[in-house]
Amino acid sequence: MKFTLAIALLMLVISHGTESASLVKRDVPAEIEKITKYLQELSSMLTTTTAELVEKIKAADLTSQAEAYLQEGKAQVQPLLEKVQAQLKPLTANIDEKLKPLSGPILSQIQPLAASVEAQVEDLLRKVMDHTKALLPPQ
Repeated sequence: MKFTLAIALLMLVISHGTESASLVKRDVPAEIEKITKYLQELSSMLTTTTAELVEKIKAADLTSQAEAYLQEGKAQVQPLLEKVQAQLKPLTANIDEKLKPLSGPILSQIQPLAASVEAQVEDLLRKVMDHTKALLPPQ
């Protein structure tokens, strides 16, 4: 009897195991589909991220190249600028010396005109303020 009971129990375990295996077999395609979808999403995300990183590296490389070109250009132009400045100093000093005697009479003629314009602008502003105050409602 014990032997029969053990065989029956063994048969029950085997049949239950095959049923659970068949249930697992039915769930496997769904799990495989989920894993496949996850791997595809991961792959597309990695591809996108890699492309973005490559573009950023190219942009950084272009920026560094542009900065290098600017530095080279500046290094080439700097000596020329210094030479031009050195040559222009005597010329500007000469022009300054020639214009100083002329500036006195010109300034004496411009000062009355500037004072007149200033007075007219102040008068105009005063009139605008008076008209603006007249438009405001009484408080």
